Parts: sequence; C-alpha cells; structure tokens
Amino acid sequence: MPLGSTATAELAQMARAELAMLAYPDRAWVLPPTGDHTESLFNVVVVGGGQSALAIGARLQRDGVDRVLLLDAAEEGAEGVWDNFARMPELRTPKQLNGMDMGLASLSVQRWYEARYGAAAWECIDRIPRSAWADYLRWYRRTLALPMHNEVKVHNVRPTGSWIAIDAQTPTGPRTYLTRVAVLATGFDGAGEWRVPTLVSDALPPERYNHSADAIDFTRLKGQRVGVLGHGASAFDNAVAALRAGAASVDLCFRRARLPRANPHRHVETAGFMQHFHALPDAVRWQVAQHFREVDQPPPRGSFDAALSLPGFRMRAGCPWNAIRVAEHKGRMEIIVDTPHGALHFDHLICATGQTLDLAARTELRTLAPLVARWRDRHGSAANAPAGQAPYLGPHFEFQEAVPDTAPWVSRVFAFNSAAHVSHGPHCTSISGHKHALPLVVQGITRRLFLDQAAQLVPNLHAYAEAELVMPAGVENDCWPPSAEPSASAEPPSLPTSALAP
Repeated sequence: MPLGSTATAELAQMARAELAMLAYPDRAWVLPPTGDHTESLFNVVVVGGGQSALAIGARLQRDGVDRVLLLDAAEEGAEGVWDNFARMPELRTPKQLNGMDMGLASLSVQRWYEARYGAAAWECIDRIPRSAWADYLRWYRRTLALPMHNEVKVHNVRPTGSWIAIDAQTPTGPRTYLTRVAVLATGFDGAGEWRVPTLVSDALPPERYNHSADAIDFTRLKGQRVGVLGHGASAFDNAVAALRAGAASVDLCFRRARLPRANPHRHVETAGFMQHFHALPDAVRWQVAQHFREVDQPPPRGSFDAALSLPGFRMRAGCPWNAIRVAEHKGRMEIIVDTPHGALHFDHLICATGQTLDLAARTELRTLAPLVARWRDRHGSAANAPAGQAPYLGPHFEFQEAVPDTAPWVSRVFAFNSAAHVSHGPHCTSISGHKHALPLVVQGITRRLFLDQAAQLVPNLHAYAEAELVMPAGVENDCWPPSAEPSASAEPPSLPTSALAP
C-alpha cells in the first residue's frame, strides 16, 4: 500500500465499508419528541471534542442514536491537549492500545500509522509519537464524519422542563443547546482547574511564573534560570522544552525523597479490573484511589532520559519550596526560593502541580455541582480527604443526586472525565481504559434514552403494520390454489371415533 495521504484515505474508505458491513441493527430508534422546541432538540450533546468525545460519538452513531452533537472550545483540528500543553515526545501508553477502533482493525491506530509511515516504522517505535496520535484523531473524526461545533465555550449545564439546556458562547453569539442527555468529556481538568500554588501566585507577578498547562512561550526563557516544581510527566516535559529553547539552567524540585519507580497503572490494566471496578465495594474503591494518590507513577522514560541528557538540568529530590520572595541581586530582580537545602535563585518558575479537584471551579458545573452526590457524602473515610470532593457516580458514569428526589435531572448528565477516577478507577477515561469504559458509558446513555420511551413501546408495537409479506395477484383469502378455498358452508371433516381413542 502506498504511504501518506492516499493510503490513509484508502484506509478511511475501508473502515467505512467495514462499519457498514457490520452495522446491523443500525437504524435510528430514538423516537422524535413532542411539544415545544422539538425541532432543535438533540438526543445527546457531548461537551468536548478530544479522544473520549470522538469515541463516544462514534459508538452512539454505530448504535443507531441520531441527533448527536459534539461541542469543543478549540478551533477545528486543535481539540484535546496534544497540540497545546502536552509536550511529551510520545504517549506513555503501550502502542498496542485499542478501544477507539470499536473492534475494527481498519479504524485502529496501528493500521493508520502503517498506512501513513509504513509497517517497518510501526515495528521500530515503542510508543506512539504525540504528534502522530493527534493526526490519528483528526483522521478518525473525518473518517466517521462526526458532527462537531468548534469554538463553542460551554458555561452552564442546567435543567429546562423535560430536557437539559447547555448554555454556550459560539462564534455567532450566545446559544442554548437542548438535549435529552449530556456527556462531559472534558478531559483531565474536567473536575477542577489547573491551579498555581498560592505560595507562588501570592509572591510573584504573573509574568514571572506559569502553570505547566499554560501556553508558554519558551523562547522568552532563553538565557534564564528556570525552577520547575513537580515530578510528573509535565514537569520533565517542560524542563526539556525550556532547555531546548535556550534556558541557562533548569532545577526540577519535588517534595518526595525519591521518584516513583513502579507504575501501578500497569498492574491494574486487566479486563477484570477495567470492566468491573465500579462494582467493587466503596471501601475497596476508596482504598485504590488513595493508593494511587500516595504512590503516584514515575515520569515517562523518554521525557526522563531527555532531561538527564541536557546540560543545565538538575533534579532535586526532597526539595519542597517553603517560601518565595523577589529581591535584587547583581543588578537584576531575581526569584529566591527557600528550600530545606538552602536558597535557590531563579528568573522564572513553572509549576507542574496538576489540577485541583473542585467542581465549583468549572463554569459549566455551576448549576449541577451543588446538587450531585460526592464521595464524602457516601463513604466515611472520604469525609475530610481532598478526593472526597469527587462526585459519587453511578455504574455508567452518571451523576447522582446528593438528596434523593430533589434533582433527578442530574442522572441525565454523564461525567466521562477526571471526575470519574474515584468511582470508576484511576484511568477509566484515559486511552488505556477506553476499550472497557466506553461501552459502559454508551450503554448507560442508550439505556436512559430507551427507558425514556418505555411508555410508547407497547402501543407502537401494536400499531406496527409494515408489510413484510406481499401476496401475489391471484391469491385470495390466503388460499392457494384458488380451488383450495373452502366454501362458506363447508364443515370441517370429522374423524372416526376410533381415531380419538388413546
């Protein structure tokens, strides 16, 4: 097969043909609504346009759910994190990942990569390059013609009558999308926000620091001394980016006495864990969540090796930042960070400190957040822990009421983002969890849509009269040949008495 755009176009055609071959039953089955505003009602609106949103939209489409729409704040082609603040050279998930392909090899990232770069190139890589994954997602959306409105910023999800209203700002002005079901596929920060520690933000003007999730102009750091706080993937990725842009030095500081060596995510990547985690007792699920919080995972090997190979990189374990101030030193204003090992002097800081779990920080959740059950409400051990703020989700990722029978509409909203990690496992919505988590959330969505129309099921079944058998001309009264038609006065033949004996 030729390489490049021609080969990927041919692969897209093959994928569509295979989907059509395996589509049965695929006809749309969600009944049209009655009442006001029904012409503008969607069956499902997915907030988000990244990998999870695309995969959910594709599966709903395959399962006969029409009037599905995806909304994303980014420009077309820039959805997700891959071309903005994700700065790793490659994914950390093993390249054999699957789930978005819906069981079709022609939709898999491996077939796409081989079509684009060749089978030998696939054999040579250990992980999928980040930029290649972004290109695959764009190809996936085009191949499946997934409907999406871009540059749409959602700022509230609320009830309106029998439906869900999604208020948003669009390129043409404010708009409210009406839907039966809403899905929040808003990624890693979907349960809170990226937040710089107040230790930093209270001490420095905004131009002297960044969060690792910011759009950073690394060229501005040329010749500067940079301090990075954190030990995860983004800490090392930003350190590498700063040094490659010409930073004089980077000191990567973290509180732990040593970096994690083992990755507990690899241990739980089994079909049993990923399919049935949500069915475990609350105490076990909470213990798992706490373990992952305490032990964490090591940085990706590629980012770690790249940082260690660059001149000017220093890694400081057991080095929390205790205080920060600005002072003049040798004619320049510099940042002084006090640590247990003495003062460190920097020109700029990058905080790779992740996101804060805070539903109230998400503008789209301002109506919903006060109404949903949290882990702190359902499990005693979670009462005072930070993760206790996480929503207590149902078995299909649906929100649940904090107070029964006060806000039943919240169960029509599904949280397929980082809000689900305590209820459904540490990587349920990540690439490695898609194979098992996506069918679960889609089943929950279709179940809700189907039960909504339960009252019409029997009447519609009784009214169904689409002819499948059409009698040819000459057949009357369902008798053939016509001579076999009994006369109106004919009596059925009687059997001899002996024939009735046992």
